[in-house]
Formats: sequence, structure tokens, C-alpha cells
Amino acid sequence: MNVIKTYKDLVDKVSSFKIDQNIDLSSGEDLSIGIMNLISIEEHLFFTYNKTKSPKYLELLNEIRKMRTELMREIIKDYEGEVWCISKHLLAASMRIMEVGTKELKKGENKKAQVLFQKSYQLYSLFWGLNLSKFPKSPSLSDKLSFIDEKGKSKGTESVFSKLGQVVQKAIDCCRE
Repeated sequence: MNVIKTYKDLVDKVSSFKIDQNIDLSSGEDLSIGIMNLISIEEHLFFTYNKTKSPKYLELLNEIRKMRTELMREIIKDYEGEVWCISKHLLAASMRIMEVGTKELKKGENKKAQVLFQKSYQLYSLFWGLNLSKFPKSPSLSDKLSFIDEKGKSKGTESVFSKLGQVVQKAIDCCRE
């Protein structure tokens, strides 16, 4: 098992994955957004229970949690260490930061919103960076990445988020039917 010691190791590992060009990764993207919303529902049920003390909200929370766990298994097939929990928290953080960004946008704070949206997307890209290897393999995605040289080494001084964002953009096309 290769141990990922640095962000460059992570980017190299993600870049080396081969993605089947016929697989509909947009379904995985849609599912990940659905999972984000289930995590948010869990949070709202937690707060509602604490405000009302009604046990029905705990029962609902448990049902939503079971559904979220089941659906996460569709994306996170195999994991090591705490990748499962890291993945859940990356999705949750991405969703929350995106929501704060939309609130800033509504207030007319476009620059703040843009910064928050970028951070949200970076977290989302990191989620896919950790989990992209779980999809069927075929032609190499690294051939399409401009930041990887012919030996599979990272070029330039871009951040891990920038590099993973490029991987996600090239691998997931939500508009492909």
C-alpha cells in the first residue's frame, strides 16, 4: 500500500487514476450533492430536537443517517484510516461554506462570496481527490492534465486544491447525459 505523505503524493495518486470515458461520473457528483443535503438535514434534526426535546426528531435523524451512510457507500467503496469520516466532513464543510457564500452574494458582497465559493469548491475537489479511485478504470486521465509532466511528476507551484480542482473538472462533467 502506498502511503500518502504529502499533498503532491495525493495529487500524483489522483492524477494516475484511469477513468472510463463512458462512465457517468455526473451521477456520482449528483449523489455527492444529495449526500451533502442529507448531512445538512441531520444537522437540522439535531438542532430541532434540542430546541423541542421531541424524540421524533431523533428517530428521523437516525433514519436520515442510515440513508446517508448507505448512499456514501456508493461513492466511498474502499477506504483506509479515517477517509470515510474525512470524506463526510469535507462534504459537510463544502456545503456549509457554499451556503455562507450564497448569503454573502445575496447581501451584494460578491468578492466575499467568490472567496467562499472557491474554498467550498476546493473542499469538494479534495473529497473527489480522496475518492476518485473508486470508479472503474480505463484511459488515463493524467494524459489530459497540464500540470503533470511525462514522468507523472507535478509541474509548477500550484496548490493541491488547484491541482485537484483541475482533476475534478476534467473527470466529472455534470452536463454529459
